[in-house]
Amino acid sequence: MFKETIDFIKSAFNTTEFIALHEPTFIGNEKKYLNECIDSTFVSSVGKFVDQFEQMIADYTGVKYAIATANGTSALHMSLLLSGVEAGDEVITQPLTFIATCNAISYCNAQPIFIDVDRGTMGLSPQALKAFLQENCVIEDKKCINKTTGKIIKACVPMHTFGHPCKIDEIQVLCNEYNIALVEDAAESLGSYYKGQHTGTFSRVAAISFNGNKIITSGGGGCIITNDESLAKEAKHLTTTAKIPHKWEYTHDMIGYNYRMPNINAALLVAQLENLDKFLLSKRKLAKEYKEFFSINKEQFIEESNNSQSNYWLNAVILKDKAQRDLFLEETNSNGVMTRPIWMLMNKLDMFKNAQCGDLSNAEWLEDRVVNVPSSVRL
Repeated sequence: MFKETIDFIKSAFNTTEFIALHEPTFIGNEKKYLNECIDSTFVSSVGKFVDQFEQMIADYTGVKYAIATANGTSALHMSLLLSGVEAGDEVITQPLTFIATCNAISYCNAQPIFIDVDRGTMGLSPQALKAFLQENCVIEDKKCINKTTGKIIKACVPMHTFGHPCKIDEIQVLCNEYNIALVEDAAESLGSYYKGQHTGTFSRVAAISFNGNKIITSGGGGCIITNDESLAKEAKHLTTTAKIPHKWEYTHDMIGYNYRMPNINAALLVAQLENLDKFLLSKRKLAKEYKEFFSINKEQFIEESNNSQSNYWLNAVILKDKAQRDLFLEETNSNGVMTRPIWMLMNKLDMFKNAQCGDLSNAEWLEDRVVNVPSSVRL
């Protein structure tokens, strides 16, 4: 049934071999910088490439400060802590996301609340968020109180799904109105813009990922971005075990985290960043080809919404129903083309099945129909 799609994808990637969902691309100074790092012997969390990467990513996203971390999950965990999330608090997020979003909330001993997504962006719906807040919340002593649980809703974590920006400005207005800290999960959206502004810069603090399947990668890796100098200093302190700087003494003034990115990983990222714009152009070209192909086949290709410029990290298609989705997954994967379904909704996982939820009709509809297709950079 999907032979034409399989043939098209193999033609698009000019191969009859196995096609991965998203492979890293190393075409620049990766080996050169890695050798420099090794020769310097500074391969751990201190070294020039960490500093260089932080400056480069800050410049690229348009913020004043970036703090490199071991991975995107640690960056999001730290962003939540910096936003004041404490044990017993509640954090609003979307059910259609990667597990790392909810893991980071859980590391704070906080509880997630799941609010529906928009079908167009697959990100948190401002309309659903507004309806939930109006029905379930009151402001007491400048705190947003959940009338159902009596707990404080401390933060809201929208995720820019597959690199497609959600309506983050509308979410920002609602968070300000209800005294809720906005923390963007921009793990997948490096190189994506909403109304001309880079994702992750609408909130006071945000997290980005550089996992092995992201547009640029250090094997793992993540970073925190912010315009707040005090937050940046606190993030740097907390991610380096809260050690007070001294030439030889080991004094720590709070419980800290060993979350810093090693210099050897940062060396990879510096080289990757040098080619990011080239990668983004390639991905937009592939997305255009997919859009044209799937429109002919009367299947819905998910494209950037109004006011958005997406990085098209993972291309996605909406199929007719769950049965057609499952058939698509079986045929493509059996014929050397790696595809995958969107994530199982977080509220269906055992550890979050008792979480409070709004109406999740859109998320449930997308869960049954969305598949990702190969999206690697082609050069």
